[in-house]
Amino acid sequence: MTKNRVPLTTKKYYILFAFLTTIFLMWGLALTLMDVLNKHFQTELHLTKSKSSLIQLATFGAYSLIALPAGIYMKKFGYRKAILGGLFLFAAGAFLFIPAANQSSFTLFLMALFVLASGMASLETVAHPYVAALGDQRTSDQRINFAQSFNGLGGVIGPAIGSFFLLKAEQDSLNGLSTVKTLYVSIGCVIALMGLIFACSPFSRVTTSSFHPAAGSAVRAQGYTNVDVHRLKDLLHQPHFIFAVLAQFFNVAAQAGTWAYFINYGEEIMHFSAEHAGYFFSLSILLLVIGRFTGTFLMRYIKPYLLLSIFAFCNILMCLLVARGAGWGSFIALLMINFFFSIMYPTIFSLGLKDLGPLTQQASSYIVMGFIGGALFPPLMGLIANQHIAAAYLLPVICYAVIFLFGIKYPRLNKNALLHASRKIEQTPI
Repeated sequence: MTKNRVPLTTKKYYILFAFLTTIFLMWGLALTLMDVLNKHFQTELHLTKSKSSLIQLATFGAYSLIALPAGIYMKKFGYRKAILGGLFLFAAGAFLFIPAANQSSFTLFLMALFVLASGMASLETVAHPYVAALGDQRTSDQRINFAQSFNGLGGVIGPAIGSFFLLKAEQDSLNGLSTVKTLYVSIGCVIALMGLIFACSPFSRVTTSSFHPAAGSAVRAQGYTNVDVHRLKDLLHQPHFIFAVLAQFFNVAAQAGTWAYFINYGEEIMHFSAEHAGYFFSLSILLLVIGRFTGTFLMRYIKPYLLLSIFAFCNILMCLLVARGAGWGSFIALLMINFFFSIMYPTIFSLGLKDLGPLTQQASSYIVMGFIGGALFPPLMGLIANQHIAAAYLLPVICYAVIFLFGIKYPRLNKNALLHASRKIEQTPI
């Protein structure tokens, strides 16, 4: 049986795969750092919880607006140039923190975050199908989850850095906005260096088809042509893809809301300092990393869609416990949300792209557009959190219920997609 095991990726892709996982790490760092900024700006710029959630609106709004253009750019110019374009926007957004901090302007910070998140969205749109293409489709779930594990590692580093440099600065009465500027300029320099390495290195020129020869063979065999495979109407006939977009919308909504008010929960329910709560946030992301590696291992024995449903059901229970605000029991449940959340984003993404073949690149863009949930949900939670922070955690229960249904219904949804494709070829004139 060992001889028949499909490898995670092939030797010629090792360096490229390693570089892509580093990109996953960097945008994980930047994404969770924004949740520390949320609390930091509440103090430094005297914002309410609902107003500080405009950070999530700018960030996830960029994802929803940029994903489709990024997908079009990727299709026209290829993976390599799309990666370079994403790194450029990422670095440019980080450097825009200089004028924002100098002006002490929340509006300019939001603009900088929008540009930075546009780069992250571009990279995310490209990286998932790119990683999926670096090997056999049968291991694409494991490959994406493995890469996303480094995204989680970056997520651990982000709040740890933010808590030490930003929230500690609050306690020490230092100039918090100056520290924000220094931190983001450093991130911009790292991203710019990565872009330079990628542009000049031979591994970046390794070519791969938009999907593995085994991937999407059902689609090719069932009559899809080069004329119509990239049209939205074909994707609308793939029920597993449509439900994946919906599930991703609620998944990112739950993530954004949970993370945005984690530090506030630590302060108001557990009576921690902001810095102390920030370190616990970093610990919760470490649990996400552990959950992602655990989930990748369990997928060898449990179908990914079934494991997704199990984890979603567990998070429904966790949110109900968090909403009670009952001391350490509720706080441990808040930490555990990230463990069970761990596999959701990459697994929904991978399941949504299954059996789409040449439709994969365009489908990736639409699934990333599901990030709009992260823009819309935190302000709603913020309105409740302004009155009672624990009660706000009842809202994500709705999100995890949708994800649970997606996992339970997935085999039937994907079967229907293939049946539609079969009917399509039967109706095609010979």
